This record gives sequence, structure tokens and C-alpha cells, in this order.
Amino acid sequence: MDVSISPDARLALDLALTIRHDGKGGVADDLATAAGLATWVREHPGAGGGDGFQAEESELAAVRDVRAAVRALFARAVRPGEPSPADAARLMPVRDAVERLNAQAALAPTVPVLSWAEGADPVVRQGPVRGEWPLAATLARAAIAFLAGPDRQRLRACHAPRCVRYFLKEHPRQEWCKPSCGNRARVARHHERHKRTA
Repeated sequence: MDVSISPDARLALDLALTIRHDGKGGVADDLATAAGLATWVREHPGAGGGDGFQAEESELAAVRDVRAAVRALFARAVRPGEPSPADAARLMPVRDAVERLNAQAALAPTVPVLSWAEGADPVVRQGPVRGEWPLAATLARAAIAFLAGPDRQRLRACHAPRCVRYFLKEHPRQEWCKPSCGNRARVARHHERHKRTA
């Protein structure tokens, strides 16, 4: 199976993964503050921020809104499977999620940009009208491209104990986002079997 992942899929998935297990039985939010957003953007070049990127509160609110929409649509994409436990009780309606992504994506107007390397065919890509796109627009466009693309079919929610992550299934038998989650799930099943027989 081809396990490559598009840059848009990686960016959308990484945005969703800013909600994670905190190691203490709860959920941590990497985007709880503007400083957290700035750190995340600097670690994700595809988001469009440079080394000196600093986030403002309004930008944080817009990105958190996009993330909530992405996680709601991820929950829909994994059906008939269950959504991430972090989302199950607080998903925004799908219609609202789609509207929010579309509204943010619309804030990034594009124009066709031609490039033509020597010995190659001309290539047209969409580029920003002026300067950089707003961060939330970049993330919304990446999420839209992911959700409309082939990688969406591999999207799953990890249901290991305490895990709240979404992941892309890399092989047919993969059930968890990472090996440690598989180990936790097996230990929990073993413990539950022995508890019932004791």
C-alpha cells in the first residue's frame, strides 16, 4: 500500500492532532495560547509562518475555529467508525463545520501563476493575490484539499485507551495511531478478560 501523504493532508492532520492526550487522563490543547500557536506554526513550514512568526489572539481564535471544524469533519469522515473520544460529546454540526472552512478558505484569494522550466511543460498553480494568506485560510484550504482527496479514505480515529488522535491507516491491519497505543489497547483487553474471570 502506498503510504505517502500529501502536504495538505499532513497539515490538516497535524492541526487536528493539536488536541492530544495529556498523559494524566485528560486532554491537552497545544493551541491553548497564542504562544502555543506560534510554536506550532514555526514547526510546520506548510502553514506559511516563518521562524519569527508571532500569533495574535484573533488569529488564534480563527485557527481554533478551523480546528474545531476539521475535527467535526474528521468525525464524519471516519463513519461508520466512532469519532475520537475527545470529540464525541462536543462536535459542531457538519453543516456549520463546512461553512466555517469555506468562509476561512475564502479569505485567501488566488490567481493563476505560470511557471515554465526549461525542457518541461508549462505548469499553472494557484498563488496568493498579494503576499501571504491568513493562517486560518491556509489551514482551511489544506483541510478542504485533504477532505476532498484520496487520503481521506485512510483516515481513522484511534480508540486505544486515553488516545484522542486521528491517523491515516498505513496498512490493512493497522488499528491504532502508533505502537504504544496498540500496546495499551492489548493490555487493557488482557486486564478486562482477567477481571471477568477472577
